[in-house]
Amino acid sequence: MSELVRRDPRQEWIIRNRLHPQHLEALAQMGGAVANEWMGPNGVIRRNPHAVGFIGPNGIRRIDRSGVQQAAQAPGRSVEAKDARQRVTIETPAFMVAVVPDMAGGRLSTHDRDLLGLARQLADADPAQPGAVLAIVFGEHKETAFGEAGIDRLLHLEGERFSGYLPELRVATLQGVERDLAPRYWLLPDSTTGGGELGRRLAARLDERPAAQVWQVEADSESTTGWRCTARGAAGRDDVTRALPRVVLALAECADPVSETRHAAEAITLSQELPEVLGRIQDMGEVAVDPASVSLAEAEFILSAGNGVKDWDGYHHAAEVLGATKGASRVAVDDGYMPRDRQVGATGTWVSARVYVAVGISGAIQHLQGIQSCEKVVAVNLDEGCDMVKRADLAVIGDASQILAALVARVEQYRAEQQENRDAA
Repeated sequence: MSELVRRDPRQEWIIRNRLHPQHLEALAQMGGAVANEWMGPNGVIRRNPHAVGFIGPNGIRRIDRSGVQQAAQAPGRSVEAKDARQRVTIETPAFMVAVVPDMAGGRLSTHDRDLLGLARQLADADPAQPGAVLAIVFGEHKETAFGEAGIDRLLHLEGERFSGYLPELRVATLQGVERDLAPRYWLLPDSTTGGGELGRRLAARLDERPAAQVWQVEADSESTTGWRCTARGAAGRDDVTRALPRVVLALAECADPVSETRHAAEAITLSQELPEVLGRIQDMGEVAVDPASVSLAEAEFILSAGNGVKDWDGYHHAAEVLGATKGASRVAVDDGYMPRDRQVGATGTWVSARVYVAVGISGAIQHLQGIQSCEKVVAVNLDEGCDMVKRADLAVIGDASQILAALVARVEQYRAEQQENRDAA
């Protein structure tokens, strides 16, 4: 019999949606004796943070849904309850765990938050000698919740010299962090948006043998480092287990993101001057791309239409104004309103957009399978009980044509005001 773990995408979808009528039943079926745990798509055990009596990754028992709890004091840290999270301050850390998030779009992605959860796992392993999680952020950002993500120290490198694609400068800067702070571990996302390349460059500069495609890290008393990691190998067909090295390139869902604590995210600076680097790569800036020419599999912002759209001219106009890539449900494609290459779902294209807006789509199981990797899903629908509304992070109940028209008017008004402000300046 094959040892491969068989997944049930529909069961996983029901578990993710707490409003689904079969949510508790699905939790009990997949979790067995522990009804609040189930296996995620990468083989990592996922937990339900909203469950009563749930034990969080930091060992804190959640007695009520508000999460306001008291935690035992540990040497080197102070803890106080505030706003449903524990305030954690590490004054004198025994060591540092450095994390270099991708910060796609200027914000922490779900991949980044999983990576920070792994960093907290390494930093908090010994309560007597707690470590601190150091995040290194390049260029401008829009993130305001570094502390909620589990960051104790924040090194923000601002200025034009750190904007754009400058891998040589970034690696030299990370080498400066290595000389100044000497982190025990370096964690980077193994992604195509920069973390994978930067991590491999850094490992070569530090003369370290990195672990790539890591999806699980566990304590191991027999290992030389006290930890062992499991990584994908042979193009994802096999798992490779080894002692955890200093440089780790981790996949999404490598650990649970921080959900119970709020950390200081104290800003720090380097004591040494950063070296001047003469890069051999020149970033010429971003190039405007027609959203219609972007494939669905690579699009970051998708406006998808279904059977509930009646004003197709308004839909196409909205996609142009918003700068979104167009998508469609199978019904809309079968009816001839959209070409076949725009179909989203298990029978079309699997998408991983950062924002997916479903307009007039009820949410057939094949369509929901195709959008399961999307970061944020927005549903516009008349039926507040449809499956797409249950899956969505944000739902707008109303007529699709009227909502799109109002959205277009608001965007055009905002752009006109911005242009007036620039002209006045």
